[in-house]
Amino acid sequence: MSTVAAPSDITHTASALRRLYFVRAAFAILWALVMFATADEISPVVAALLVLYPLFDVGAAVVDANASRATRPPVLLHVNMAVSLAAAAGVGIAAASGIPAVLRVWGAWAVVAGVVQLIVAVPRRRMGGQWPMILSGGISVLAGASFVGSAGADDPTLTSAIGYAVPGGVFFLVSALRLGRSGKEGPRERVTSSS
Repeated sequence: MSTVAAPSDITHTASALRRLYFVRAAFAILWALVMFATADEISPVVAALLVLYPLFDVGAAVVDANASRATRPPVLLHVNMAVSLAAAAGVGIAAASGIPAVLRVWGAWAVVAGVVQLIVAVPRRRMGGQWPMILSGGISVLAGASFVGSAGADDPTLTSAIGYAVPGGVFFLVSALRLGRSGKEGPRERVTSSS
């Protein structure tokens, strides 16, 4: 069965995603700044911040799923929620074992979340503002693989994992700005989905 989203549904979804992307950009940049200032070693504060990042991703996926219901079934967003919850728990447990364990969990999460982001963003590209999300998903996959690889280094650090949040925040900001421009122009095409 095929459903066609009305232009007003697409406009509403784009508007909700724009607000969400602005919030995600601000959170990612702020989180990275706080982590850079505190993450010489895994302290209780650093462990809490490491768990907070994927938990924030869960909340953002909930908002995204609610906003996207009219234009596309949010099944993959539910997968993202489950993966991010597992990552939060995994990072919390890994923090007790040290930086290499954290990098392995963080890297695995980045790979899976990047694949999901790609699969969600590609069909949304007609809405506008999704090319930064597509690039971000691809970079997330590559970065995640590098985190797992760097866990085996002689003296692994969290710097690369922290730095991962900065480009993500920039991509969310660019996407939000592009969605704003697309919303003023109106949707280019109607989005269809099958169930």
